[in-house]
Amino acid sequence: MGTLYLVRHGQASFGADDYDVLSPLGRQQSVRLGAYFQYRGVRFEAALTGTLNRQLQTFAAICEGMDSALESSRSAGPPQASPTLSDPAVQQSPHNPGTLPKDTNGRSAGPPQARPAPSGGSALHEVKSVGAHLLWPGLNEYDSAAVIGAIYPQPLARPDTPELYRHHFRLLKDGLAQWMAGAASPQGMPSYHDFVAGVTSALEHIRTRYTGNVLLVSSGGPIATAVGQVLGTTAQTTIGLNMRIRNTSVTEFSFSPRRHQLLTYNTLPHLDAPEHASWVTYA
Repeated sequence: MGTLYLVRHGQASFGADDYDVLSPLGRQQSVRLGAYFQYRGVRFEAALTGTLNRQLQTFAAICEGMDSALESSRSAGPPQASPTLSDPAVQQSPHNPGTLPKDTNGRSAGPPQARPAPSGGSALHEVKSVGAHLLWPGLNEYDSAAVIGAIYPQPLARPDTPELYRHHFRLLKDGLAQWMAGAASPQGMPSYHDFVAGVTSALEHIRTRYTGNVLLVSSGGPIATAVGQVLGTTAQTTIGLNMRIRNTSVTEFSFSPRRHQLLTYNTLPHLDAPEHASWVTYA
């Protein structure tokens, strides 16, 4: 029986021009979680992340907190990922996600998505004391701007007041409900059915290939989807779960080759101390 730790990324840059970057607090949250894992003696057989910057930066900061230096990326052979995963991933360093892979002559191999990964659709990396790191595009978050734009095409003001913040999330919840029901098709996004397949293929990969602790670093949408699939929740309940997931929160599944079972949801054991009360964030 293994344990899967699903971790939402640290606080990103909500309201900024580029949301997909950890804030200084988001990095602190992630390092703190890694230190907690180190303190509890938790070690991981494997780690899966999406390919978004905030997910990779969170993973790197967790490794830092665990005092686990990252080895140079090296292929461990085709990971035999689920055939439902179609998006290619490229080799890159989780410690510096912006660094492009090099060819045999030391030249840049080009931008992300330029090279196909080994058979199966993902590239495998070895991380010291953490285990195999598998980039899994199916764990990337949905595009919230596209979700809102599908039902509200008017320009939105920057959500820099409590009312504008609430307005943003009211629209997001409505857009998610319509996307999940097949009534809206956000530009540049997969169908909800395909989004779910990206998440469940990662869960299938984990339960059929590992037996120990596995770390999964993703975002609120994929984690809520994973919980919803395991519990068989309605779309509205899954949206509610999504809206409540806190930054660097830990959700745990036990797993066997046959199934996953929910153990804990949205916990912050690393931020329980009074001095970390102000570190609890949602965006």
